[in-house]
This record gives sequence, structure tokens and C-alpha cells, in this order.
Amino acid sequence: MQDAFAYCAELVRANDRERYLASLFAPAENRGALYALYAFNSEVARVREVARQPLPGEIRLQWWSDVLQGERSGEASANPVASALLAAIKQHHVAPGGLIDLIDARRFDLYDEPMAGIADLEAYARRTSSALFALAAQILSGSEAQAAAEPAGIAYAIVGALRALPLHAARRQLYVPAEILERHQVRTEDLFAGRAGAGLNAALAELRNLASRHLAAASKGMTELPGVALPAFLTLALVRPWLARLERSDAFAPAEIAPWRRQWLIWRAARDPARIAR
Repeated sequence: MQDAFAYCAELVRANDRERYLASLFAPAENRGALYALYAFNSEVARVREVARQPLPGEIRLQWWSDVLQGERSGEASANPVASALLAAIKQHHVAPGGLIDLIDARRFDLYDEPMAGIADLEAYARRTSSALFALAAQILSGSEAQAAAEPAGIAYAIVGALRALPLHAARRQLYVPAEILERHQVRTEDLFAGRAGAGLNAALAELRNLASRHLAAASKGMTELPGVALPAFLTLALVRPWLARLERSDAFAPAEIAPWRRQWLIWRAARDPARIAR
């Protein structure tokens, strides 16, 4: 089993480096479970890139749902991420329902249907990003963290969508809610063609403001958390700097934060948790 957890750690380090770094500040006895959770998230979040077509993607997601419902035990034991995740679930008394709901929400990624409204984007973020924050906090502390996890996940997911806008536009996938685009008179064909303008800039500014409001709510919610749960939220320390860079950069060439600076921001937040959601 240790080999499975080590495999998960390497997978997270390669594909989700910020969460890998944040997990280093968690107690050693809980890191394996965090790596299993984050490795699982990486696997389902990358299904579109790996499968390329909706049907194979649906099959992959259904396989994970089956595993979490106690089916495919033989296949699961041969898969290091699945076996480590099931062990983590058992060890930390995690109900699989939240993970299954996360998988169901990820089915949206397989298709090119637009994100219709702000409420739809927030619901998607709650079922994916917020669920991940909440489950990580549960692994660390065994406590309910929804008041912080829900807005934290929405803020983090919005920033992720803004950073991934060039990729999504290139494959004609729309995470910016259609209602925001319509409000600012942005044609989806212009967005898919990579044409920026005042309307798109205003639409993206509205999304950044929404992320900022959720970040403030997350900061308030974290004051009620036990200290042992805070490593689950350390990646949130990157949201404010990302928002600042996105505001100053072209929508289709978003400025990044250098890897060394991301590491420093996470380290600083670990030393001073008040900085996590500033």
C-alpha cells in the first residue's frame, strides 16, 4: 500500500504541484491520504485531455463511480490511485457520496455545452473544487469545513477558468457564463477566435470580482477552522496574486506566477495563516 501512496504523491507533484507543496505542511500521517485524494482529482479532471472523445471519457468516469460504490474491486486493487483512495476513505471515514458527486459534475467537462449562468458555474465549483477543499479538511481534522470550503472552492475554480480561457476557447468550450457574456455583448464566436475587446474585458472583470467576494467569504469561514485543517486551504494563498495578474494581462495570454513565487506564497501562508485568503 505504501507504494500506492508513493505513486499518488509523484502523480500530484507532476500534475498539481501547488497542492503537493501545500500537503507538505500537513502532518506526515495524513499526507498519504491527501495525495490519494488529489491524485484522484487529477485523474478525473484530466479525463477530457486523456480520452479526447465524450464516450471514452464517460467510460472512465463511470469506472471511478463504480469503484467508489464498491464494484470492480479486482481492478481497483490493481490501480494505485484507486487502491490508495479506498484506503484513505476507510481510514478517515470519508463518505464516498461527495466523491461520486464530484465525478458526476466532471461530466460537464466532456462536452461543449456552454456554462449558462453564474449560478451554474458556482454549482459546478461547489461540486468539484469546494468538495476537494472540504474533503481535504476532513482528512486533516475530521471536522466540518463547509463554511470555508464552499467559497474557497468557488474562488479557486473561477481563477482556474480564467487562467484556462485560451485552452477552453481553442476547443470551443465555454466556462465563462453565457449570461455574463450576453450582458457585456460578447459574441461567443469572437471569444472562440481569440478576439479580445472591451466587452470581454468587462465580462472577465465581473468574474474576477465574483472570485474576490468568494475569497473574502472563505477568509471569514477559515477563522472557525481548527489549525490542523489549514493546510487544506494553503493553495488559496495564490488566488489574490493570480487575480492581480489576470487583471493586468491579456485575456488570451494570462500572466502566470513563477513557480518559485508560488512556492514562497504557500510557505508564507503556512507560516502566517492570516495570509491564506488575503
